[in-house]
Amino acid sequence: MSYAIGVDVGGTFTDVVVSGRSVTVAKVLSTHEDPADGIVTGITEALGRAGVAPGAVTRVVHATTLATNAVLERRGVRVAYVTTRGFRSAIPLGRYARVEEDRYDLRFVPPPPPVAPEDCFEVPERVGPRGETLEELDEDAVRRVAALIAERGITSVAVCLLHSYADPGHETRVAAILRETLPPGSTVVTSSEVWPELREYERATTTIMSAYIGPVMARYLGRLRERLDAIGVTAPVHVMESGGGIMSAELAARKAVATIESGPAAGVLAAALTGHPDIISFDMGGTTAKTCVIRNGRPEITHEFHVGGKGSYGGRRAGTGVPIKTPAIDLAEVGAGGGSIAWVDAAGALKVGPRSAGSEPGPACYGRGGGEPTVTDANLVLGYLDPSSLGSLPLSPELADKAVDQRLAWPLGVSRAEAAHAVHEIANAAMGSAVHVVTVQRGIDPRGFVMVAFGGAGPMHAARVAERFGIDTVIVPPHCGVGSAAGLLAGDLSTDRVLSRLGAGDPSAVFAELAAGAARDLGLAPDSQDVTVERSVDVRFAGQAHDLTVPWSDALDELSERFFAKYQQVYGIAQRGPVEIVSYRVRLTQRAATPPPAHEGVPGRSPHDGGAGARDEDRAGAGGGGRTAVRRAWFPEAGGFTATPVLTREHLRGTSGAGPASATGPAIIEDAEATIVVPPGWTATLSPGGAVTLERAR
Repeated sequence: MSYAIGVDVGGTFTDVVVSGRSVTVAKVLSTHEDPADGIVTGITEALGRAGVAPGAVTRVVHATTLATNAVLERRGVRVAYVTTRGFRSAIPLGRYARVEEDRYDLRFVPPPPPVAPEDCFEVPERVGPRGETLEELDEDAVRRVAALIAERGITSVAVCLLHSYADPGHETRVAAILRETLPPGSTVVTSSEVWPELREYERATTTIMSAYIGPVMARYLGRLRERLDAIGVTAPVHVMESGGGIMSAELAARKAVATIESGPAAGVLAAALTGHPDIISFDMGGTTAKTCVIRNGRPEITHEFHVGGKGSYGGRRAGTGVPIKTPAIDLAEVGAGGGSIAWVDAAGALKVGPRSAGSEPGPACYGRGGGEPTVTDANLVLGYLDPSSLGSLPLSPELADKAVDQRLAWPLGVSRAEAAHAVHEIANAAMGSAVHVVTVQRGIDPRGFVMVAFGGAGPMHAARVAERFGIDTVIVPPHCGVGSAAGLLAGDLSTDRVLSRLGAGDPSAVFAELAAGAARDLGLAPDSQDVTVERSVDVRFAGQAHDLTVPWSDALDELSERFFAKYQQVYGIAQRGPVEIVSYRVRLTQRAATPPPAHEGVPGRSPHDGGAGARDEDRAGAGGGGRTAVRRAWFPEAGGFTATPVLTREHLRGTSGAGPASATGPAIIEDAEATIVVPPGWTATLSPGGAVTLERAR
């Protein structure tokens, strides 16, 4: 029997899923100094619970926030930037839109550019937009630039020459000279290798970020490989990429920029596994909450996003942050998670997030030195959480009470429960704004969608968020608390290639070139039979500057109709006219060798015994054996605290007479790694596949 492991490293917890004959999970605190420590701890714990030998593991799939954190925290390597003569100032000048509070800052200082001005260099050369050579490359000038870079001790270089997507010859030669001059082991990244697409600023920032985080990713993956070998896990390591596929660790080190949205992408795949065609995925972890729209079984994909940018309610504003040109699942994200800190500002207003307590010290109730109240503390005060819900990390109701009293209730002049409920509601409002971004703001009516909730905190808040949008159905899949890690095992080995080619005479030749390059990325033979190739193109109206991506058709009339329909969907305007193709795209996919097993119960953990709220509850018995626990939980419809049944999925199964086949809210359903809150007016039932379905009374 072979086994696969999915590992998702989040801001607060590292989740591990071992899948084979059965599914076993582990949830441990993330170790930010070295994420590999938490990964090894979680894998060792999960394998031990499953009784699986490390040598039986044949596949490890990893989602990581390493690349994102390196950009946000500016922990990448020093990079030199080489471009065409006359364009070296493009990066130092940058592009920044003053949004939100920056609009009113009279002393506003733009953020520093990704490359310092003194580390930007230019070389004489020029290629036209259709690949024509306008000025030959001055190789002596390149050698002088290479010597200057070497003198400064810089060992990572990004090369982005004007219109190199049309003819990469000059870029290739510049890179060769740099590699000859710089010390062995230096990193040289060219835009024609990373993402050969027009728009030089976005292409440049994408190339720079690849050079900036590539060495960090390579070192991390190498260290992880060594740590896994040390515990006997010798299976190949794959990494989730931003577009929802997976790539080898070697390719991830070379194309690190493709992993920037690695973690959030895995959760969307988990939501898609429920089988519903139209879904709003809702993933709430310890640090952030993320939403995405899935239509016709496929998540929305964007080909440009911004890292570290500012925006409103989960959206990111163009002109803020660093633009990245690579396919990514289109997500809205807000700083509202279980660890989000609640605080009272100078004007006496209650705020929640975006600052998070993370895993060190964590929420106050963790008892690890944190004193600030968080969403998790509020949920514990409200009776939604069991103090034993995190297994080996017991939660302290007393510390949660103290934090909420001292930091919130007393300054606001309200009761402890009212303050905690306000925190819960503000977090719901913040997450609702993210749903608004991916639906209403884009002309999508969310009322016809099913919400799929996962993450350690998602099922506690999902029904309340759904109510805000008239969504009547919420699905909480099995293993919801480690949903992203479970989704990793459904990812297929895949990679994307793009090429801007204006006026290409033979599109089939361009697609063939891209497919061959993608096959090399995956280590496959060009004529492999077990792969699928998806072809698409970027199309625009002749004379316009921006384009839309549509599936390819050999028939120009059909391609035009697809573009017209997409244009109306995006802009709400029915427009027709001559069109032109700007870029060609290929996505090569090889099906996963170890699909996850059918949904089943989580071994290695007994049901909860209703321990949460033991300080103020009346128990009707332990969690199993046909007896339902009861604890007091806060529901405003019931006037505050009310005796609330505490169930497990086994109670809902109803196959042995141990419990009801459904539960009417208010109720709480406890999983091994997450808690589902069923508010009044909602009913919970268990599907044959093991998912809990919440239905709202109409």
